[in-house]
Amino acid sequence: MTLRNSLVWFRRDLRVDDHAALHHALLSSRRVVGVFVFDTDILAGLPSDDRRIQFLLDSVRELDARLHAMGGYLIVRHGRAAQVIPALAAELDAESVFANRDYEPQAIARDRAVQGALRAAGRSLQTFKDQVIFEQDEVLTLAGGPYSVFTPYKNAWLKRLAREPEALRPYETAPHAGALALAPADQALPALADLGFVPNAAPIAHPGMTGAEALLAQFGQRLARYDHDRDFPALDATSRLSIHLRFGTLSVRRLIALLQERIADGSGGAGAPVWLSELIWREFYMMILARHPRVVTQSFKPAFDAVAWDDGAEADALFDAWCAGRTGYPLVDAAMLQLERTGFMHNRLRMVTASFLTKDLGIDWRRGERWFALKLNDYELASNNGGWQWAASTGCDAQPWFRIFNPVTQSKRFDPDGAFIRQYLPQLAGLNGVAIHAPWLAKPEVLQEAGVVLGKDYPVPVVDHEAAREKTLARFKAIRDM
Repeated sequence: MTLRNSLVWFRRDLRVDDHAALHHALLSSRRVVGVFVFDTDILAGLPSDDRRIQFLLDSVRELDARLHAMGGYLIVRHGRAAQVIPALAAELDAESVFANRDYEPQAIARDRAVQGALRAAGRSLQTFKDQVIFEQDEVLTLAGGPYSVFTPYKNAWLKRLAREPEALRPYETAPHAGALALAPADQALPALADLGFVPNAAPIAHPGMTGAEALLAQFGQRLARYDHDRDFPALDATSRLSIHLRFGTLSVRRLIALLQERIADGSGGAGAPVWLSELIWREFYMMILARHPRVVTQSFKPAFDAVAWDDGAEADALFDAWCAGRTGYPLVDAAMLQLERTGFMHNRLRMVTASFLTKDLGIDWRRGERWFALKLNDYELASNNGGWQWAASTGCDAQPWFRIFNPVTQSKRFDPDGAFIRQYLPQLAGLNGVAIHAPWLAKPEVLQEAGVVLGKDYPVPVVDHEAAREKTLARFKAIRDM
């Protein structure tokens, strides 16, 4: 049965190409209108200069322009999506709302509320798989349960894709664009101020579909070396596409298909399979979140909820030092300053800083997870939560609790010349060799020659790593012996 009027509710899928919900709406409706809601339930509590909102607004503007080019338009609203969508469906007499599925607990609750309101009015909500290749119930163990270890999940994921190559088939939209409704003359998009935000001094570059295409083209030239170069934060070696996957300005199906091509013809080198693994990790963590929503506030391994993390005034002071990049460990501090100034943090450094907070400072992983959620441009609950629980040794397939990153060793190995450290800690630029990785170990004359006074120009370490390591081993051993 052909529907008269339908709404396509854009959320984490701000593109017009290869879009499941848009494709199905266009095929089944005479008249289709797009809508995006700046959801106050999500925006509430964000800082007024949150750079992600400008990125989002720029991406929404491009989405509107692309829909206009196809003959349609985008309605943009500001309010509680759970109320706005049913009201708009009634206003436009839309029989159905089409949307792509979101797997975060808050989003699931919102969609249930919308579905209930629509159903009460004789309308429907239709949702589709779009932001992943395989959903939480599509890659299961032989026993029919979810995986909790990545490598077997990855192997099963790859086998399923080999059996079902159609999973990468793009959803066509342009051939069916005739169903898009014409834009009214008075349609206008909000400005940043209308949403209650102000510009950030360091905005995110390359927003929208155009930005995603530019970054993908650039990364394509570096892909073959990704396996090696990705661990060195001073190199421009990563894709920077995580924020585009987060907001859906680029289709994950397209990325996987591209990687398959580059692996098949050899042009992806050793880097392509490694990047493919990273994309599968993303789906693994989404599966974990969808199957175990308790991980938002609890350890995946329940026994580790009994870990006695440090708290109180001293822990608060250490947490503040970590947030501000004042721990006295240069690689950790440079990484935290990168996060504060740009909203980006290199993946290797996410592991280093998370390990430092939990294993060196003994602070609950949940505090660090919330800080990253506030600051990361590409914040995505599943991956952020999974990464933090991995570092804290409380999650699925996590770093074993007795393996503790040494921040100085990590610095020497992955920033050997101190190039990344110098970028964010210019006061240490005059130090070389081991001194730039551990200034407190440098001879007084070396510090004097470099113009560095510890405790003034750069802090002394807030904790001794070896002593902290022993304390962490005891902290976790107490859980093991319970």
